[in-house]
Amino acid sequence: MEVLIGERLTLEDLEAVVHARRPVALAPAAAHRVDRARSFVQELARSGRAVYGITTGVGGLAAVAVPVEQTAALQANIVRSHAAGVGEPLPPEAVRAMMLLRAHALALGYSGVRLETLHTLIGMLNAGIVPLIPSQGSVGASGDLAPLAHLALAVMGEGQVMTGEGVRAAAEALQEAGLRPVVLAAKEGVALINGTQMMTAVGALAVLRAEVAARTADVAGAMSAEALLALPAAFDVDLHRVRPQAGQQRSAANLRRLLAGSRLARPADRVQDAYALRCLPQVHGAARDGIAYARQVVETEINSATDNPLVFPEAEKVVSGGNFHGQPVALAMDVLAIAIAALGTIAERRIDRLVNPQSSGLPPFLTRGGGLHCGLMLAQYTAAALVAENKVLAHPASVDSIPTSGNQEDHVSMGSIAARKASRVVEHVEQVVGIEALCAAQALDFRGVEEAAPAVRAACRAVRRVIPPLEGDRVLAGDLARARDLVRQGTLLKAAEEVTGALE
Repeated sequence: MEVLIGERLTLEDLEAVVHARRPVALAPAAAHRVDRARSFVQELARSGRAVYGITTGVGGLAAVAVPVEQTAALQANIVRSHAAGVGEPLPPEAVRAMMLLRAHALALGYSGVRLETLHTLIGMLNAGIVPLIPSQGSVGASGDLAPLAHLALAVMGEGQVMTGEGVRAAAEALQEAGLRPVVLAAKEGVALINGTQMMTAVGALAVLRAEVAARTADVAGAMSAEALLALPAAFDVDLHRVRPQAGQQRSAANLRRLLAGSRLARPADRVQDAYALRCLPQVHGAARDGIAYARQVVETEINSATDNPLVFPEAEKVVSGGNFHGQPVALAMDVLAIAIAALGTIAERRIDRLVNPQSSGLPPFLTRGGGLHCGLMLAQYTAAALVAENKVLAHPASVDSIPTSGNQEDHVSMGSIAARKASRVVEHVEQVVGIEALCAAQALDFRGVEEAAPAVRAACRAVRRVIPPLEGDRVLAGDLARARDLVRQGTLLKAAEEVTGALE
């Protein structure tokens, strides 16, 4: 089934297009809105009025008039001059998300592009033609100017694209797909490059991964709770009922389901556990609340008109404003980075408790041959290194601003930086949670995995299908990569959910 744009998109729609390669089509009602907005732009171009980006320059050159006969040249020059990105290319999935979101924003009918331009962008997405877009260069002021300019460059048949055959000239890839390069008309250059689609695309993918990581963190935490004989009172329903934080409620409910049916005996003389176990729902829950906030902002943003100027043909007006400013997304991405980093921080503390005989009561570093063998000693080092790096990456980008464009753009959001940082933090946390699951499975091999709760046993089996028990020292890098993939691909979560049903 096609995903329709020009109506309302969800993050699940985005995931279907980016990962499942669902085709995209323009909603019938959207075509009428696009045509109506285009007719109004043509009237503006012919009127001789000073309209930003249509009959004037852009940014600090907004006061410079451009004759109507140079309209097409102006739009092409805007795209070429703004294609100033540097650094490693964005991942193809991020670019596909950008293309979808840019096409959807144009299809809302407030940008004034031609249908043929919009259909070319949709055709590129459906044909698997992915513009090569450098990841750095956006300050999130007039949106993501440099990244979106590289996208627009490919629509014009210029620049480079990524295909199944590798990096190629955009013109060649378009020709092979039966698509014609677009010669931009009035307003189309600014319409293609003004907007928050790079930060929102990267942020949306990070949110989706963070949601899986958060639920999987409950699974790994339950595995550690069993291996460390944590007291179930910490997850008591009445305890959490009297502090009705939404995320805490969901995490506590998950843990009760994950730990149901455990036959592992708890020490009779212990009255409470360390915070990394006892406060697991509170910390995981707060992270969930932060992720939920990021989702709400991103889902609003992907359905917003964020270029400049915006046209309202029914009111016969064109408005030059600041919907392109990335501050809402930048702040949400900083919150996401902080929230997801907390999952990694507390997971690393549980990893330390698992490998430390003073807290676990198990063989040092979870190996029987301690001394001759180091066991999982360095797994905790790796987790500690990633958590330490996350502390740097979680420093907010949205509090910074460096003026650009001759001080015309005197407050900028740094939204793309916030989104890229948040994505890195999610990646690190996926690895840390994977390390926790690996260490907990090894600890439960010593403790008696068959006495563990059924959902925890299922999670341990998922680990053991790809990572054998550590009988003696071996290179751990491959084990850690497989443990990360268990989290990233949702395998560990699905294994537990086969027993518990869908976790919240």
